[in-house]
Amino acid sequence: MNVLTNLDDREEATRRLAEILDARAEWFCAGTGEAASVPLGRGQWDLETMRGALYFSYRTKRGALRVWRVAAWEWTGERLRLDASRRMGAERAVLELVPRAAVRDGVESLKAARRAACEKLAALLCETTGGASVERASLSAGARRSEPGRYARITLRVGRERVAATGAVVALGAHEVDAFLASALLWWTRGGDKSNRASARWLWLIVSTEVKEATAERLALLREDVRREIKLFETDEGRQNLSHIAPPSLEQTFAGASRVRRPPRAELSETAARIVALAPEAIDVVRARHGETLRFHGLSFARVRNWMQRERAWFGAGSAPRVLLEDDNWPRLAKLIDELREHRCAAAVDHRHALYAAAPEAWLESLLRRDITRLDPGLRLAPLYAQFRTSPRDASTGARPVDLLALRRDGRLVVIELKVSEDAALPLQGADYWRRVEAHRQRGDITRSRLFGDAAIADEPPLVYLVAPFLRFHRHFNTLARLISPGIPLYRFDLNEDWRTGVRVVRRCDLT
Repeated sequence: MNVLTNLDDREEATRRLAEILDARAEWFCAGTGEAASVPLGRGQWDLETMRGALYFSYRTKRGALRVWRVAAWEWTGERLRLDASRRMGAERAVLELVPRAAVRDGVESLKAARRAACEKLAALLCETTGGASVERASLSAGARRSEPGRYARITLRVGRERVAATGAVVALGAHEVDAFLASALLWWTRGGDKSNRASARWLWLIVSTEVKEATAERLALLREDVRREIKLFETDEGRQNLSHIAPPSLEQTFAGASRVRRPPRAELSETAARIVALAPEAIDVVRARHGETLRFHGLSFARVRNWMQRERAWFGAGSAPRVLLEDDNWPRLAKLIDELREHRCAAAVDHRHALYAAAPEAWLESLLRRDITRLDPGLRLAPLYAQFRTSPRDASTGARPVDLLALRRDGRLVVIELKVSEDAALPLQGADYWRRVEAHRQRGDITRSRLFGDAAIADEPPLVYLVAPFLRFHRHFNTLARLISPGIPLYRFDLNEDWRTGVRVVRRCDLT
């Protein structure tokens, strides 16, 4: 790659990249994580040199602005690769821009590669079981009609019974296990009545070494009769061998929990307090070990860090570059807050504006943090923990933090998971958060760390509140919720669709 080390390199890169991009009418920008894949036409991208750095920007399909700082670039004649970062280097990605005509060829190659991986997995299953025959081997549905699926869908005949087998034909991370298992369970249960001979009685899951532990832990959350009909297999990197894995019981998953870390409760720093005072009705603060993050209705716009016994702050909303807060640019920060007041509010005119559309779940979370009793009058207002990590290892293992951890007045812990868009994996995610919190409760970690001060913690399992707007629960939500162990108390909370104007519970259902 051509590394940008000085101003001349950046100016030359700006000129060359503009020539390359302008030479094609349409591009397809692909990336990982937050680098959402998006088609780009002329005028839908921008190159700019600011403060000695080269920035490449575009808008996602939802209208959110993505601004990437380019550190290096490479043009192969067929694709343009940008080594980029954003959020002050906290997120890195290699963006690949491919002419749209080449994208179509690439999709066909991708389909062929994934079909080949599916057929190889089917052959391995037959070889391992000895006596099994393949009735059908295909791919799951893709995110779009033109895209191939990520999972193999294989139906086997083993003796007089049918087996549904599935595994990923792409590399999965630990954070994707819930989505994989939800997809597998829905495919299997939609096969029909298990008493019908034409349906598959058994479900076989084939996973890589990297996600076997996380998958086994999720299986422990299912009903006992469901677990008995599921087998878990581990495959090596080359997909040459399969080995059966015995999933642990739910109680066994509690044993490996590491100690809970109590979030910091320091007083607001002087700088954070000054910023909050600019819009106290909308700004909340999330504390971390190294400082504070300030959010306007859930959207991060400023950070305060204590560096060498001195407070330092940076500001900038969304994907815009962060600016060091100094005495002479406080008016610029005030202007940003005025823009947030205009565009990130329930009465905003343009709902497609990036400031309105960004981080909707964090917006809902911020409203509930101000008054959690809108969800359940029996909940204590404080302490209330947002984005609570049950272990220091959560981030490294791909485990997501709990959206909200609260305590009822009767001493019962409550795990709250929020969604504002359809997500089939919601019941599995909520149950997994319950497992991690319950492990700490049983060990006495929550009482010992005084997470809730002197309040007594009831000797009962936590409750799980699964919360989403009324029309935003996945159509198969109840199907998956019924597969969860009845020992995990799940509750469904349907909110009003216009929750930004004020949260109201429209319906509450006990799912156990």
